[in-house]
Amino acid sequence: MICLIVIFLFSVLPKVVLDVAASDDVPNILIDDDFERAEENDHLEQIGNGWGTNSEKRAKGVKQVDLVDGSMKITRADVADHGVSVTHEASFCDAVLTLRFRLNEGDDLGINIADMNEKSVHAGHICVARVRLSQLEISDLKMGLMNLDRRLRRQAGNETAEDKKINSELSYKRPLKLEPGKWHQLEVKIVGKRMDVKINGVDSGSFESEGIAHPTKSRLRLAVNRNAWVDDLKLVKLK
Repeated sequence: MICLIVIFLFSVLPKVVLDVAASDDVPNILIDDDFERAEENDHLEQIGNGWGTNSEKRAKGVKQVDLVDGSMKITRADVADHGVSVTHEASFCDAVLTLRFRLNEGDDLGINIADMNEKSVHAGHICVARVRLSQLEISDLKMGLMNLDRRLRRQAGNETAEDKKINSELSYKRPLKLEPGKWHQLEVKIVGKRMDVKINGVDSGSFESEGIAHPTKSRLRLAVNRNAWVDDLKLVKLK
């Protein structure tokens, strides 16, 4: 009897293993970083693990990102002509991003999703969820603010009333009340044309727009206009 049971188990085991391996529930982790490492030269940006920045181009090479006590500190340099962009390549259509963040008064953190091959927008901008202590903003940048034609008109001072209306309709804002100087948990989920945001486990806002469903997202940007701390970042591909 024992022999028959053993034979039966071995006969079904391969199928069970294959079923698990083929399951859609197995996470496809694109980025998983706890920043528990040190830079070889503290005077240089040496984030590692596939991360890059715009410091060379937009801040005259001044260091704007530092690894401190097992987390990433992002600080815009005085000489910078643009906010800090901390980038990581990651190809997906739908995904969930989680991280811990810390802000002070006046700070912000943007989770900016881009496709550098999309030529209808400036700098590949597709969508963004931006967190401040007092506000959450979710925007469809592809169809709205970063649409190339609309952006060129705005820069030339020829923005139309229709442009302003579209940009306003493609951005969602909701008030927040977060404690400064404290660590908070953020989750940003993109499925189809919908972006959902949770902060500290609480549903904090959601927005649907066609541009969010852009199928070939390929770059994650952490966009910071002043200062932000980031830790325990994970990006999991759903599709």
